[in-house]
Amino acid sequence: MARASSGLAYPERFYAAAAYVGFDGSPNSNDKDIGSRFSNDVALILYALYQQATVGPCNVPKPSFWNPVEQGKWKSWKQLGNMVSAEAMRLFVKILEEEEPGWYSRASNSVLEPVTDVQMNHNAIVEPIIENRNSFAETKTISAENGGLIETQDIDVVSEGLGSVVYDQWTSPPITGQRPKGRYEHAAAVVEDKMYIYGGNHNGRYLSDLHVLDLRSCTWSKVEAKVESKSVETPSPVNITPSAGHSLIPWEHKLLSIAGHTKDPSETFQVKAFDLQIGTWSMLNTYGKPPVSRGGQSVTLVGTTLVIFGGQDAKQTLLNDLHILDLETLTWDEIDAVGVPPSPRSGHAAAVHAERYLLIFGGGSHATCFNDLHVLDLQTMEWSRPTQQGEIPVPRAGHAGVTVGENWFIVGGGDNKSGASETVVLNMSTLAWSVVTSVGGRVPLASEGLSLVVGSLNGEDILISFGGYNGHYNNEVNVLKPSHKSTLQSKIMEGPVPDSVSAVHNATNPTRDLESEFEVGQEGKIRDTAIDNFEPMV
Repeated sequence: MARASSGLAYPERFYAAAAYVGFDGSPNSNDKDIGSRFSNDVALILYALYQQATVGPCNVPKPSFWNPVEQGKWKSWKQLGNMVSAEAMRLFVKILEEEEPGWYSRASNSVLEPVTDVQMNHNAIVEPIIENRNSFAETKTISAENGGLIETQDIDVVSEGLGSVVYDQWTSPPITGQRPKGRYEHAAAVVEDKMYIYGGNHNGRYLSDLHVLDLRSCTWSKVEAKVESKSVETPSPVNITPSAGHSLIPWEHKLLSIAGHTKDPSETFQVKAFDLQIGTWSMLNTYGKPPVSRGGQSVTLVGTTLVIFGGQDAKQTLLNDLHILDLETLTWDEIDAVGVPPSPRSGHAAAVHAERYLLIFGGGSHATCFNDLHVLDLQTMEWSRPTQQGEIPVPRAGHAGVTVGENWFIVGGGDNKSGASETVVLNMSTLAWSVVTSVGGRVPLASEGLSLVVGSLNGEDILISFGGYNGHYNNEVNVLKPSHKSTLQSKIMEGPVPDSVSAVHNATNPTRDLESEFEVGQEGKIRDTAIDNFEPMV
């Protein structure tokens, strides 16, 4: 049966979990009990995360060499670097839920009080309480064996707002409301517990509809968007052209739709803006020399700038040029970077690490698909092609990627013959790949042109995919909750970073204090930022 997790918000949820494990605020609380209940590795991780959450970074001297137990605890804590207490709390609870999914039901029915004699070094997390926490019988798990859907009755899961979420497995949650029609090469973005889907391609027809999925109620609705007039003098509305292969970027109170293929090709690079407050589309007037129009490019938000790379223009010419749009001045700048850039391509994925390094993975040309990895140093504007580690993914184009901390998750894509069945993750500090899970058969997760976003359930990250094409235009929603096995634990077990990837690893500055893993964003929304100073175990 599905087991429900704690309904407490943070930080109370963390304190309840810590009390259940046996930590009561004293330096050596119930060490023997913790060691008997968990494996040595898990016990050390829990200890380290508890110390990090309640005390902060490890600044105590290294224990004497004749005390190996204390040395192990010190090393586990020390390697967390400047991880902020908020992230340590979340990871502590996540690991406990994986080790003992029914921990909360076995704990006391009374609400456990927070430890009061510990000084917190960061502000408490304010999390919205998810109302819909029941398990749903119709929630499905994507089977790795045959691609079918199986019931999750006998799988340990965590029941959240999107139904029963299984760690490191894709599930298809129950969704109400009118689903968008199946599509691919659309774009998606999450703003305040809502996932927006815009445009795309269905049966060769470009779309311009906008839909929203409320992640709390799991309900679809169509946004009846209005179009803003060009001016008071000219009341005729601007032309919002249906498109596919565009990108959708949240910025302030708007959604920015960047570029995209259209039915009547134009040389004009379009930047459209949907105002979430008044519900209108408008065209943004930009300055400087814009890029040539295109689709299948990557658009990455770095600070207050958009970095656009590659794609395919209206004449089907593949591109590998690099442009930057300053969102504060709306001014374009074409970048002539040094080094060897990625070959011209479209349908690739891009991510930014440590607000300095732009990573480009995969994509395709007219004849082949790629699985190469390129890195652009945004400070020196120099391309490099570092050596990838671990299980390098198969070549693919049309895949989607999102980052959670320093982990880059890649889903879907294909090579025009078959879809990529493996969901993979790249640690952007070590450039080591690993496989999170695999799906079998012809399912939306192994298709091209799907979207992937990061949402939040009860303060924890969750991956959400939608749509894609694999011989069928899909409109399914699938979710996956990353476990510590695909994030924290994989990094702790990493060896020293090879010299070949040191250029990217050196983006992390071990002497820099991370002010907060949680930045207060627009309108008070809390968002995650990368943890970029987690040093490998020595």
